[in-house]
Amino acid sequence: MLRAILLLGLLPLALTVGCGRLVYKPNRTAGANGAGAVGGLAGQQQTQQMQLIAQQNQEYQTRAQSLDKDNQELESLLAQSRQQIQLLTDEVTATRDQLRTTTEQLLATRDDNQQLKTKTTALVASSRQRAGAEIRANNSLTKNLTLAEIPGVSIRQDGDVVRAEVAGDQVFMPGSNYLKNGADQLIQSVAAELRRNFPDQIIGIEGHTDNSATHSQQFPSNHHLSAAQALSVYNSLMQRGTIAAQQLFVIGHGANHPVVSNATDAGKARNRRVEFVVYPERMASR
Repeated sequence: MLRAILLLGLLPLALTVGCGRLVYKPNRTAGANGAGAVGGLAGQQQTQQMQLIAQQNQEYQTRAQSLDKDNQELESLLAQSRQQIQLLTDEVTATRDQLRTTTEQLLATRDDNQQLKTKTTALVASSRQRAGAEIRANNSLTKNLTLAEIPGVSIRQDGDVVRAEVAGDQVFMPGSNYLKNGADQLIQSVAAELRRNFPDQIIGIEGHTDNSATHSQQFPSNHHLSAAQALSVYNSLMQRGTIAAQQLFVIGHGANHPVVSNATDAGKARNRRVEFVVYPERMASR
């Protein structure tokens, strides 16, 4: 047995060093090349898989960035929408408050008008009950007035009042409250005649203009101009003491009460006037 083992061990050596005709060598090169080919194929597949994974990962990142950008834009639009909704809500609330305030003011004005109508009715009724104090359209008080004889002055009955109208162009410089030459004498004549016929009645000095613009820093509106003109007449009466101060009051109507249309120059001239208005009420006892 031992010999057989030795022979088997020496057989490769004998084949190598023998006569040279038969040589046995293991095929290590073929085994190595086959293993290398298999390993190279596996590495190539692994590289391709890694490249595919990397490409997919890049696509996922790109999509994630795009979705993130879209999300930011949607959040911005949502914030703007919320802001607009808040602004609209505030406007609706403010409009509702204004409507409530306007409604309350309207109701208050309606109540005030009703109270004013009641007081006016009572005042008219009271004035008509005063014996000899009322001035009515059918009485004959105006018959004794000679004002109509003065150039530029007209007299008329207007319900419960008597109106002595003086042309403004005869009294004032154009567009001002300065009296013309001779205007003071005209004013004194009208006032003296009214005091003679109505010694106790309240008399209003009322200024009126046409609807033309004033174009003046001193008189920015026709109300300012008409009030200043009425006050100039009042000051003239106070300087002469023609009528007591407690018997008079002053008011400027501007262009609010034209007697004719302002469409023509003649109509405008007619509306520029000062009126002495005699009321039914008596002045307070002194």
